[in-house]
Amino acid sequence: MALDPTDIQIIRWLRKNARMSNKELAAKVGLAPSSCLERVRRLRLSRVLTGYHADVDPNAIGIGLQAMVAVRLTRHARSEVESFQRHLETLPEVVTIFHVAGANDYLVHVAVSDSAHLRELALSAFTERPEVDHIETQLIFQHSRNHDLPVYLKFEES
Repeated sequence: MALDPTDIQIIRWLRKNARMSNKELAAKVGLAPSSCLERVRRLRLSRVLTGYHADVDPNAIGIGLQAMVAVRLTRHARSEVESFQRHLETLPEVVTIFHVAGANDYLVHVAVSDSAHLRELALSAFTERPEVDHIETQLIFQHSRNHDLPVYLKFEES
């Protein structure tokens, strides 16, 4: 799907606040509400917009510690990579899974209650897996997210 500057503006505003009303969004991007609603619908149908989420205060739900777990697999056979990926997707502590290139094969963002919980997760969910050769855990002190899209997005000129 070709995106124009207005589509990019819509995406940027929705990334900042997905609960924004259509009327407010339309005013911010300079469209009539009906035109804005149609564009958002088109962005959803074409899978440019894939979902909406709620930001949650980790402490409010008992998450006292977050970490990135770097995982190196023993082998890179498709069956083992896919098996490990499916395993990660079942873990409630896993926030985000990155399958990466380089010295490690996965970076896994996890959220746990405390250091004992992290230790147990590392032992049971990672080191006991036959696909895993090595893990390295790094604590996350602070986390923030950029709500703006990169400026190099391509769009059609009008």
